[in-house]
Parts: sequence; structure tokens; C-alpha cells
Amino acid sequence: MMNLLTMMSKYSIIYFVFLFLIITGCRKQEKTVSEEEFRKTKEALVGANRILVKKDAEKIKAYIKRRNWEMQETASGLWYMITDEGHGNNITQGKQVTLNYSLELLDGTHCYSSDSLGMKQFRVGQGGVESGLEEGILLLKEGSKAHFIMPPHLAHGLPGDGNRIPARSVIIYEVEVVNMED
Repeated sequence: MMNLLTMMSKYSIIYFVFLFLIITGCRKQEKTVSEEEFRKTKEALVGANRILVKKDAEKIKAYIKRRNWEMQETASGLWYMITDEGHGNNITQGKQVTLNYSLELLDGTHCYSSDSLGMKQFRVGQGGVESGLEEGILLLKEGSKAHFIMPPHLAHGLPGDGNRIPARSVIIYEVEVVNMED
């Protein structure tokens, strides 16, 4: 009887060792990326991004020139033109703003507007809208009207909005700040 238990014990140990080897041997080996590979990949991505940003800037400048608009550019790449200064208070972080707006693509395709979807409301600085829109709104006063041209990195980025704004689109906002409140 003791021999049988010893023999079963040996087979159990062999079985578990064999099972362990199968499990660990079948696991997919994770490839570690060397610092050099990571650096090269990062440099390639940064280079490609610079090319895309430059092409977007050229498209925007051509659009502005065709319309004879006198626009200014912020450090982030937002282009803006205030068409009516407004007479209210300056827009500030944390304020709830209400906008009449129209949004289109550089090729003139109309995407959204307050005429069809109602006025846009958001609290400045809390997200939920394009970062370029938030940046532009902070340049305005209550009652102001403006045009904003946003490159993809300030608009809907690589994916677009999944509806009417395609991937990597430059968008143009025409806005009027109707109201600002706490």
C-alpha cells in the first residue's frame, strides 16, 4: 500500500511539473522594446506628425487667402478672427456659455449648426467640446462674433467625430456668444 502511495505521489509531481512546463511554454513571449527602438519609432512618429501639421497649416492659409480674411494664429495653431467685439464681459474659465454656431469643413461641407441642433452650451474649461473652441471662446466677450479655424489636433483629431466630420479634418466655426453666466 505504501509503495502505491509513493508511486502515485511521484506521478502527481511529474504530472504537475509537466503541466507547468506546458503552460509556461505555450505562453506568448512578450517582446521587450529596446530604448533605441523606442527612440527611433518616436522620432519617426514625430517627423510624420510635423509633416501633417505643416500640410494642414498650408491648407488653412490657402483657405484664409481665398476669402481675404485677416486672421491671427495662436501658439497652439488656432486661427481666429473676431468680426464683432461684443459689449459684455470677457469670457473666463468656469463660466457657462451659450453659442449660436455653424460648423463646416474647409471644402464648404456644412456639418452642424445651432439652426438645426439648437444652441451649444458648455462650461468653459471642463471639456466636452473641441479644445480649439474652448481656446477661441476665451478670446471673446459676451455678444462677440468670430470665426475659428481649427486644425485636426484642436478639433476631432485622427478619428473625426464618427458622424459628419471625417478623420483628420480641419473645421471652421462661426460663433456668436449669446450668453455667459456662472
